Amino acid sequence: MPNRLKQLLAQGKVVRVFGMGQLCSPKLVEIVGMSNGFHAVWFDQEHAGLTIEQIENASRAARGVGLESFVRLTATDYATVMRPLEAGAGGIMAAQVRSVHEVKQIIEWTKFFPLGLRGVNGGGVDGGYGSIPLREYFRTANENSFVAIQIEHAQAVEVVDQIASVKEVDVLFVGPADLTQSLGIPGDMNHPRLWEALEQVARAAKAHGIHWAILPRDVPFAQRCLEMGCRMFSLGVDVWIAHRGIRTYLDEFADFFQMH
Repeated sequence: MPNRLKQLLAQGKVVRVFGMGQLCSPKLVEIVGMSNGFHAVWFDQEHAGLTIEQIENASRAARGVGLESFVRLTATDYATVMRPLEAGAGGIMAAQVRSVHEVKQIIEWTKFFPLGLRGVNGGGVDGGYGSIPLREYFRTANENSFVAIQIEHAQAVEVVDQIASVKEVDVLFVGPADLTQSLGIPGDMNHPRLWEALEQVARAAKAHGIHWAILPRDVPFAQRCLEMGCRMFSLGVDVWIAHRGIRTYLDEFADFFQMH
């Protein structure tokens, strides 16, 4: 099946994704899918240390409720890139990228010939557990695998135009918290230096016909990014949703929580 994220972005649609890490489970994936508000879920292997089995089960749940999925990778090497794809994730997101060389290496590990030299297996979910002929497997995997490169370091911003020019990169995904830290303005989401960096990302994406994404902290931040051309928003993370849900009950049943 064609990757819906790639299709929606190609049409210039606003794409909504939801992040899962600490609370990642197939049931939560199903709940997110049943909300009918999101196009995809992304699984945080970088910070939550998700196992391949967890990714496999969460990806299966995503397919079951019509959601695309991709995995934010841990420290990246060949096996780290390849295994989530074979587990059924629709794509990958490489974290803490700082150079064009790293991006080209990630593409080589993600795509089959002639786009890259990903190791051939075909026995995973993406290969139909060995049921898809190799040539068809190569073609569909290359067409459908989604590749996001995180721009969350000042060094990446310096070469963002070159990163955006690398063939087969679909999205530049900004990590604003890490980026503020790298820029020497930790946590300041309104600092001019952050917005200058975001403008550089926006210009690079537009110049090379790709898109950029971000995890916005609030509605005004998201609206400003939308006006700058951003078309993918990570609207929420599992632990944030849990905290907001608990606070809602604390407020709604305030009298009960004050009882002794």
